[in-house]
Amino acid sequence: MARPMTRAGDFLLLSAQRAPDRACFVFGDGSRRTFAETNSRVNRLAASLRAAGVGKGHRVAILATDSGEYVEVMIACMKVGAIYVPLNNRLTDPEVLTLLRRAAPSAIFVSSRYVPLAERLKSRLDDVVLWGSLDGPDLARITDLIDAGTDVEPDVPVSDDDVLGLAFTSGTTGLPKGVLQPQRMIKSLFTTMSIDYEIVPDEFRYTASPIFHIAGQGMLLMHIMRSFPSLILPQFGEEPVLRWMQSGELTGAFLVPTMISRLLDHPDVGNGSYDAVRSIIYGGAPMSPRLLRRAMNVFGCGFINAFGAATEGGLQSVLSSAEHRRALAGEEHLLGSIGRPSYGVEMRIVDAAGRDVPRGEIGEIATRSDAVMSGYLEMPEETAAAIRDGWFHAGDLARMDPEGFLFLEGRSKDMIIRGGENIYPVEIETVLSRHPSIAHVAVVGRADPHWGEVVVAYVTAAPDATIDADELRTHCRAGLAAYKVPSAFEIVDAMPLNASGKILKRELRLQDAARTDQAVTS
Repeated sequence: MARPMTRAGDFLLLSAQRAPDRACFVFGDGSRRTFAETNSRVNRLAASLRAAGVGKGHRVAILATDSGEYVEVMIACMKVGAIYVPLNNRLTDPEVLTLLRRAAPSAIFVSSRYVPLAERLKSRLDDVVLWGSLDGPDLARITDLIDAGTDVEPDVPVSDDDVLGLAFTSGTTGLPKGVLQPQRMIKSLFTTMSIDYEIVPDEFRYTASPIFHIAGQGMLLMHIMRSFPSLILPQFGEEPVLRWMQSGELTGAFLVPTMISRLLDHPDVGNGSYDAVRSIIYGGAPMSPRLLRRAMNVFGCGFINAFGAATEGGLQSVLSSAEHRRALAGEEHLLGSIGRPSYGVEMRIVDAAGRDVPRGEIGEIATRSDAVMSGYLEMPEETAAAIRDGWFHAGDLARMDPEGFLFLEGRSKDMIIRGGENIYPVEIETVLSRHPSIAHVAVVGRADPHWGEVVVAYVTAAPDATIDADELRTHCRAGLAAYKVPSAFEIVDAMPLNASGKILKRELRLQDAARTDQAVTS
């Protein structure tokens, strides 16, 4: 019986048939790899994987910076029914070893900078049958594996419920959660992205989200599905990204607000034209009105805000380019919104008992869609807590206005309880981000013997600005109730960021606790 067209990897074949000579990947040096060439390479790599004993249901771990080869390994896994396991390349040796032992991969691919780490781990991972190198002569070179394989489409039946990806949400504290991502989730994600990101056929786009993150994977796979090229850079850097944005070729990018700020502060930002750039999609956090106005003035394109518990729940809401224009035309409150539910997503705002809360009240976001994970690897209790009666709960708190716009109020675990009053950090961050002296802000709770917790704001200064704590306190008092005004402002040179450019509040909480302990004991 013929295999039904259900694999996410089949979209590469379809694009190779539609546009064989069009570039699939464009690299930083300007070199290109066509859809036909990429599909052939993937088929040959898939054949070599199967020859090595890696097939349906086996896991293939990847520890690397971004590259075309990274994507090719992922799609080869899709075609043979294997499960790709992208690993955060910022983790330490013990953290990587913990994740690999949890994943139990049959094959591991690394880029050259991680070959020494792979050599150190080899003796501790006995069940790995293939160690591959994406870009160097060490281990089994991917070029050799591709050369050894035959260019035949693998005929491996899969279902939408078969697990396609295994992604770890954390490897730094406690037992990491392995998110089981089925075929239906990945296909639904890049279909939703194609619609809600306002994508047109003749695009050429870049995503700064690393490929080990679901946002980076989803964007690149969506580009492949729509048969247009992706710019591939090993890592985000202001100079190369600006150069490509000014090239007259790049039509858009996916960035986080901290990256947009870095681009705007780069000395080359005003040295070229951005006429070809149609849209910038940003995620990870709402953008302050000041930063957004500055970005729109410089880049002159549309902006789209994407929100979602992507690893587990996919894209959940989008603030469209038209809604950004509404905001700048006078409805500025919309810039604090994460938009309305995205395509194919059912959404509710619920209380702790799972009951819908009235419009305007704060509750937890619960969604139901094809883009929800199957569950957590070997964690039935955590899975049951996250997926209740078919609805996914990530712990994100929000309120919905009468038009259906969502306003994020933070995460339930980030909520600060001061003297019995619930305080949502996002509200304070929104107010502080409007002050011209502030570039970035993150609000956390600090233990207090009297109040239980007090509000602390970590801030970095805007270029050529000086931060005055008393001035910030006055600014907050004009827009916040007295109990929400931070009791302390900690001025730092830089925020701790993850690989996607998002501020790591857990690191700030640890730093703050250590700072407080030191003050008490000194």
